Amino acid sequence: MLLALRRQREGISLSNKVDMVLKKPWVVALLAILCCVLWGSASPCIKIGYELLSIPSDSSGTQVLFAGLRFTLAGVLALLFGSILQRRPLLPRKSAVGKILKLSVFQTSLQYFCLYVGLAHTTGVNGSIIIGTNTLITILIAALLFRQEKLTLPKLVGCIVGLMGVLAANLSGGGFHFHFSLAGEGMVMVAMLSYALSSCFLKRYSQSEDPVMLSGYQFIVGGITLLAVGFLMGGRLDTFNLPGVLMLLYLALVSAVAYSLWGMLLKVNPVSKVSIYGFMNPVVGVLLSALLLGEGGQAFQFNNILALLLVSLGIFIVNRFHEERSHKALSSQPDGTSSQKN
Repeated sequence: MLLALRRQREGISLSNKVDMVLKKPWVVALLAILCCVLWGSASPCIKIGYELLSIPSDSSGTQVLFAGLRFTLAGVLALLFGSILQRRPLLPRKSAVGKILKLSVFQTSLQYFCLYVGLAHTTGVNGSIIIGTNTLITILIAALLFRQEKLTLPKLVGCIVGLMGVLAANLSGGGFHFHFSLAGEGMVMVAMLSYALSSCFLKRYSQSEDPVMLSGYQFIVGGITLLAVGFLMGGRLDTFNLPGVLMLLYLALVSAVAYSLWGMLLKVNPVSKVSIYGFMNPVVGVLLSALLLGEGGQAFQFNNILALLLVSLGIFIVNRFHEERSHKALSSQPDGTSSQKN
């Protein structure tokens, strides 16, 4: 009994130390950028995976089936790694079941179903630009709907500058045409709203639940749902080979690592401070797509360099505001301690 209590106290102490480290600006920047690089690599790797497993570009059912396999594997990997690192099996409490189900809907099944269907009915440029708005939508929902933080002018300015970077990365060929259809742009927008809601729910639920545990189980539930939907849509995977399976495992690892780290950052930081790095996703995706798909000459065009600079400026504006606000809060109190009313 005493040994168990001692281990519990040591676990709480270690968890508090990890949370303190994850609040450091340079740690947030490093891990958030790592997540963006991983997510950015997913887009070209998905295309490569389709080629390796002979998945037709017009077969939405098979693509959804592929996504279901990826996310189910991601959930298993997240729980496996989390259990090894914490030296205990990550099992959900009864109170976490509803939270896992809600996250699985918004983060995985609804978001990716709408995304796959929507991208099949819109242009690549239009889809990329709408996807690029997910950071702005997340910050707006966190501030206005969930009341998790205040919506301030620096945050709006940072988001607008970051969005300009996304536009710069996608409009080089003048390929944007204003056109709206429910099956195309509408579905992509629903996917972005779903993603924004999942981020805010993850921030809320991580205060009382392990974010890695939430990530793992929601991926498994959402992945199985996508498997069923893809099968009902007529999806079939007839070709399996070692390179294709390895690519599928890599994509699963991308989701497991990136989403778990993202959840850990959201747990202890304001949504805007973490989500602003989401503007890096489409820019990194453009650069990695150019490099991995044999179009290296496009990676360092002026518009992509401009996009990276604008996104970096947007991130700087938002994070600079957070640092100034924190310093003012500390300097307004004697010896850096919190004031108390007598």
